[in-house]
Amino acid sequence: MSIHLHLRAVAKSEIRDDHTWLAAFMAEAWDNHPDEYAAGIADSIDKVWDSVNDLYAAARVLGTDADKPWRLPIYGGRRVPHSADADPFDPPLMMLEPPGVSQAANFLAAVSFDDLWKLAGAEFSGRGWDETQARQEFLDHHRDLKGFYGRAATAGHAVVKAVWA
Repeated sequence: MSIHLHLRAVAKSEIRDDHTWLAAFMAEAWDNHPDEYAAGIADSIDKVWDSVNDLYAAARVLGTDADKPWRLPIYGGRRVPHSADADPFDPPLMMLEPPGVSQAANFLAAVSFDDLWKLAGAEFSGRGWDETQARQEFLDHHRDLKGFYGRAATAGHAVVKAVWA
């Protein structure tokens, strides 16, 4: 089974705060994901997004827990509730407003992947993962998220998140 967290940067003025509309927007964006990823306005993480969040949570030890910026890249934002007429099979959606996108970008730009990995990397090999392979996968996700959020913040965009299963 394939499951992904899909992130899409978009100007706040171009979206509606309506679950049904956002679900259709994100479905179209998912259909165009390879092109949008290449354009730098989309990213996705397969099944391991919760583990990426666990890696970022290690930042608490580094003293960056005051406003919990480590939560923003994966779980940051507010849930967009289903409306009464929404299809119950539409994906769960979240929206991170532009100020939160900037905070996420700042966190990702400032945090050291190597420091996070020193603090939390052993946890992943404890899950039966090959540490070298896991480190590279998480480094790739970190680089992608850092670039994605940096571009979104520079453009003043919001980020819409959907879970596709």
